[in-house]
Amino acid sequence: MPGGKIVVYEGLLPVTRDEASLAIVVGHEVAHAVAKHSAERMSNEIRKQYGTQLLGSVLQGSGASASLQQISSTVFGIGSQLGGAAYSRKQENEADHLGLIFAAMAGYDPNTAVTFWQRMAQASNNSYTILSDHPSDGSRIKNIQGWMPEAKKYYTGSTTTNGAKTYTPQTTKTLHIK
Repeated sequence: MPGGKIVVYEGLLPVTRDEASLAIVVGHEVAHAVAKHSAERMSNEIRKQYGTQLLGSVLQGSGASASLQQISSTVFGIGSQLGGAAYSRKQENEADHLGLIFAAMAGYDPNTAVTFWQRMAQASNNSYTILSDHPSDGSRIKNIQGWMPEAKKYYTGSTTTNGAKTYTPQTTKTLHIK
């Protein structure tokens, strides 16, 4: 969210089921803040507004009919929506990737992300459309599995003390964000 605030919808808590899965969600949201995705989205919206105004001015100045102006505006709007959804999916992928690493750095098993997203897929009935601003659950799971070797470099694992899991944060690795 703007201002770097992190929000987790309470409806996700039954799907997270445990602290490690919640860490995957929080890592994802922290990644959005670190990558300044809300600022990027605002900039893109401003560019779309300018594009719409410019197109309208050019068509009006060229003497295009009102119906051509309306059709052009509609086509531009649909194209902007499709492009915006693809851009949002890119940001979601970036947040998944960084969030996985952040959770691993905090001492949470990154393998938890796969089972969490499998539960999310079941909870959402794998619903996905081309206009979705989030990747499909299957795509997310596949990407996370691909990032797993990298994430495991940041994960030190957990130890069992008296039957309870203890997480030991990894502090010797540095994450370089490009």
